[in-house]
Amino acid sequence: MTPVAELQRDWFFVPLAAGSWQGAECVTSCVTQLSAMAAGADTIERVRRTVLVAADVAGTEAPRARVFTSVLCDLVNQGWQLRAGDDGLLLRQPASQSDDISVEKARVRAALLLERDGQLREPATRTFVRGMEARRLGPNGWTSVFSLMRDGAELAGTLRAAAGLPLVEREVAVRSIIDPYIQVIGPTDRCQFTGLKLTDVWRYFRHTWASPYNSTPGRKIWILVRDRAAENHPVMGIAALGSAIVQLRLRDEWIGWSAASFVRRVTADPSAIWARWLIDSLKKLVGSVFCGDFVAERLIRPSELRHPTQRAIARLRREALEARGVHRLYPTAAAHKAAGLGSRRVDWRSEARSPLFRSKRAQFLAELLQARKDLCEAGLLKPSRAALEGVLNTSRGRRAISTVLRHTRAAHQGVDMLDIIVCGAVPPYGALLGGKLVSLLVASPEVACAYEERYGSSASIIASSMAGRAVRRKPKLVLLGTTSLFGIGSSQYNRIRVPSELAGGAPGGFLQYEELGKTEGFGSFHFSRESIGEMKVMLARSKGGRRVNSIFGEGVNPRLRMVREALDLVGLPSDLVLRHGSPRIVYGIPLATNFRDILLGRTTRARFILPRSAPRATMGALIQHWVRRWLLGRIESAKVIEEVGSHVLTNPVHHGARICLPYVQEEAPLFPVHGTSVDTQNRPYIDS
Repeated sequence: MTPVAELQRDWFFVPLAAGSWQGAECVTSCVTQLSAMAAGADTIERVRRTVLVAADVAGTEAPRARVFTSVLCDLVNQGWQLRAGDDGLLLRQPASQSDDISVEKARVRAALLLERDGQLREPATRTFVRGMEARRLGPNGWTSVFSLMRDGAELAGTLRAAAGLPLVEREVAVRSIIDPYIQVIGPTDRCQFTGLKLTDVWRYFRHTWASPYNSTPGRKIWILVRDRAAENHPVMGIAALGSAIVQLRLRDEWIGWSAASFVRRVTADPSAIWARWLIDSLKKLVGSVFCGDFVAERLIRPSELRHPTQRAIARLRREALEARGVHRLYPTAAAHKAAGLGSRRVDWRSEARSPLFRSKRAQFLAELLQARKDLCEAGLLKPSRAALEGVLNTSRGRRAISTVLRHTRAAHQGVDMLDIIVCGAVPPYGALLGGKLVSLLVASPEVACAYEERYGSSASIIASSMAGRAVRRKPKLVLLGTTSLFGIGSSQYNRIRVPSELAGGAPGGFLQYEELGKTEGFGSFHFSRESIGEMKVMLARSKGGRRVNSIFGEGVNPRLRMVREALDLVGLPSDLVLRHGSPRIVYGIPLATNFRDILLGRTTRARFILPRSAPRATMGALIQHWVRRWLLGRIESAKVIEEVGSHVLTNPVHHGARICLPYVQEEAPLFPVHGTSVDTQNRPYIDS
């Protein structure tokens, strides 16, 4: 197919000449059906099933036709418009944002629910949900996951009584009604009241989110916020911290990690200190790479590590390409997965010699030696202001600085900062702004200390595989980052600004979420699980094999790279189709005043905003701030109390924390048992 051509009024033409490939007829039929129907998830899913079956007649082009038609179904389901044109089809994106906040949120939520509901239709997920909801004998009698939900009617009644009290008495009463605390989840921890695995409890409530639940590689911390004031300590909210997104323009510019912002900073202060940082950082990076096999094979000589030559750099680049080719043919995913499990018996030298990390080591070393060569030629032989100014005045010198900065950033990003990947309240606490509480507590010293304790002695997988030995970096959590679910309207992170002295910190500081701007609305979340599965099959069967293996350590965002490659292969405009039109607000929350110097490796001593000496006491101060700042005023609203009371646990359960399984026709019973009925979620319950 030829490249996409832009038409007037934001319509894009995708050539699809009849006879140019065997799947063209199937795609044309799909476009005709989708453009003539009213949008609706159920209807679109029926079209998807029909056209996927019809695509099989395309012979060897069937995988390509299946991807093409499945992606079109996804786009229409999210408001894209399609038209059949002469020898092709016309595409138009939905409006990026509506002026109506509720309309925009509904559009984004519909896009997220597409994949979420697909996940909830999977047999394994449905079995898990029903198993959690089934009654079982626990430590204190018969329980289920419903035992960890707070009855809204009971909570509303007690809050209604407290709302009429004077302010001081109201605060005392509310603290006896709602008493939050954090529970950081270990891999084998179980609930002391129900006997349920806490990881399963967390996962159950995560499935109630609009977005699908997916495991993420790298470091992670799962958190429950529970209420000790009620029986069984019901779950108030859930959160998770995970390895930070590798590249995020707004965040990187704010931190000083982008090449342009860093060069501006150094140019404004070209001191000998920065020159020393540049020399020392480069030396440390070169020393972090295992080179024994390269030297033994005469790929590079020891003297060339100190005084690089262009020939040595070229040899390393050729070796990187050759090893990458071997890895693509034989990716050995199982071996990398075993190393990723954190086993203490990993042979890091063997891992370093694997094709993947041999390629990464050769490329990494080539880039560092090129930077060293450029810096030396620019005159940076000793740390001085004059030498640094000479480097900044040459394009090769600035390029070398960018290389050192990029790899220094990578060394700290996976250790000293994390992303908030899940954060929110569980009904009925959401109406009480429980999301604000969870947002505060994930930034508490108790969570940071738990993270540092868990990973303080763990070997870094990628760093150890690059060094050929166990590399343990003591973490100092100094920054959290996150993005909002919606790019418009209020967010639970807004207006969170806690004076540090309220929690025992130094006067004048604040623990706060800083809004950094909005993303460009580019990504792959809007593709269904069906489309992702079809893409994987097509790429696996394509000429040359599948080039994106989704192995930890292989590269940035393997899913996005895989989707882009699949879209390009079928002839859909990836730059257009990946632009989902749902920008999100980017936030950063510093935990230390000198977080930038920590993340650049300029210092190892963090100046924390909140003290780490008594994390429980600090958490109590944050909870008290939430109660006074938001909760006490919230319970005075009759509408809020009514919403809280709508979540009931009496049979049949109508509670917002209960997972709503999508209807699956195959599971509907032919002959319902007498005395029971079946709800729209396919769950039999006894009539009360």
